[in-house]
Amino acid sequence: MNFNYQKSLTIFAFLGGIIVGTQTVAMTKRDAPDAHQGISAASLGVVDAESMKNTLGLEGYKLQLREIGLAPGGRIAKHSHSNRPGLVWMLEGSWTEGRENGEVMISAGTEQSYLVEDENTTHWFFNDTDKAARAIVCDIVPE
Repeated sequence: MNFNYQKSLTIFAFLGGIIVGTQTVAMTKRDAPDAHQGISAASLGVVDAESMKNTLGLEGYKLQLREIGLAPGGRIAKHSHSNRPGLVWMLEGSWTEGRENGEVMISAGTEQSYLVEDENTTHWFFNDTDKAARAIVCDIVPE
């Protein structure tokens, strides 16, 4: 195998791994919004604080399941999950998650259709598309 062919294969494999195996992070970063716009939330179920205390010994918190919608052009303000872990699964559409290190597109039906929100997560969202986005969010929140 000649050197140029090997070099081309190596570069192609490396770039393919980046494209397939990671999220797309924008090089530019917008300022985080300080207010919600175009957001809707519907409760799908709640495990109340009394049940959380009885089953887990976790006082003062509830477990909730919600459907969150974000209209075209909408945004979700910067917020922290330092005391409220959660999971997000995109049902429909796309939105852009912003963090201090950049932005990532989260889209329904792709390998990047979910988020884990742990104690180190501080983020915000933009819907830059012309279609509504919807996600299921399950989180443990203070009562």
